[in-house]
Amino acid sequence: MGMIRPPAVAGMFYPQEPGILARDIAALLRAARTPQGAPVPKAIIVPHAGYVYSGPTAAAAYARLAAARQTITRVVLIGPAHRVAFAGIAASAAEAFETPLGRIPIDREALTRLVDIKGVGLLDSAHAQEHSLEVQLPFLQTVLERFALVPLVAGHAEPALVAQVLDVLWGGPETLIVISSDLSHYLDYAAAQAIDARTRDAIEHLDAKPIGFDQACGRIGVVGLLAVAKRRALAVETIDLRNSGDTAGPRDRVVGYGAWAFTEPGAHASASAEDSIRATGPMLLSLARDSLELFTRRGLRLSEPEGLPPLLRAPGAAFVTLKRAGQLRGCIGSPTAWRPLALDAIDNAARAGHEDPRFPPLTEAELDGLDLSVSVLTPHRPMAFADEAGLLAQLRPRVDGLFIKEGRHSALFLPAVWEQLPAPRDFLAQLKMKAGLAPGHWSGDFKAWRFQAVEVK
Repeated sequence: MGMIRPPAVAGMFYPQEPGILARDIAALLRAARTPQGAPVPKAIIVPHAGYVYSGPTAAAAYARLAAARQTITRVVLIGPAHRVAFAGIAASAAEAFETPLGRIPIDREALTRLVDIKGVGLLDSAHAQEHSLEVQLPFLQTVLERFALVPLVAGHAEPALVAQVLDVLWGGPETLIVISSDLSHYLDYAAAQAIDARTRDAIEHLDAKPIGFDQACGRIGVVGLLAVAKRRALAVETIDLRNSGDTAGPRDRVVGYGAWAFTEPGAHASASAEDSIRATGPMLLSLARDSLELFTRRGLRLSEPEGLPPLLRAPGAAFVTLKRAGQLRGCIGSPTAWRPLALDAIDNAARAGHEDPRFPPLTEAELDGLDLSVSVLTPHRPMAFADEAGLLAQLRPRVDGLFIKEGRHSALFLPAVWEQLPAPRDFLAQLKMKAGLAPGHWSGDFKAWRFQAVEVK
């Protein structure tokens, strides 16, 4: 392990003793109110004062990440410089950032993708005593299972530079954007409420023009995010808005705090779709098993039943996997949705038992003790990358399935394949071979889509 950036404000902005820190964060998160079914944010704006002052506001945003505890594996964290004056955006040469709760590895690969952006460079002095990033880390360590960090401090820079960085590192569901910023400073309570309300309105309308440095110390990061959010049609929600006069300070000189969640189009739909798939899972599984048994015993195809739920009548893509004693016995599926989901599972179940070229046709004797599962694919999402390293950096082991295509060559791996190929480079190399390409093949025409699979068994 190389250089470690140690905690600089533990014992001042938040407790230094790990047990007390963990207890306090847990209490803040429990007190946060998250609406039932709220989508996981792609980006959040959170404050960075001491926990006694801004902790409840920050916790209200971090509580929204609970459903993505295992999904988010990269955090791009941008905060303003308070200690060192410099131009541009400062990255760190450290290998890890440390808090009382442990060490967080730095995503060096992600940082290498920023080297060609003018205005971004290494400056560890900007990080050494900076609290705007550090106070976010214990929250992130609590709500996420494991992640790599991209820590960036914004000095004298144009918000367009932040927007450029965010576009490069945007990624997919594995990447969370965190912008650290307090709001108005040292006004009386009523004046602070008025100016912070104007800031709230500007953020809710994705309108950066009215926001000045007197309204947000992290204005550069906030305005950069708003530009990207507007271009990408993100929805924004104000989660919390208060000031230090509401928490632990006097009301004659207060600091404002706000929390906002930004969600990508379709975030609500994705969450509800997965819930729906699991709700109809037993019926889908029963149809697949009935189909396999009918074809194996009598050579007949099961027809699509009437009166099915809307989800099973809608187009869907499913893979049916058969196993005996833990060993694969057949697997066939549809890479894309082109017919009703129920019919897709019915047909692929029979084909998995009798048309997988790797195995002989299933016999009646093998039906006893046969394990059958159905994996319903989410819509494919195209991936943006400049090279193979960029593609590999975005893959989430045991989460993402991958579909690749170049010319007439194409192939797909379900997320379950990670069990046999846990290393992203091996995963991709074997998928290329399945597509009829060399393991090391690469060209500018190479395309990839990722997806998830909801497995019912």
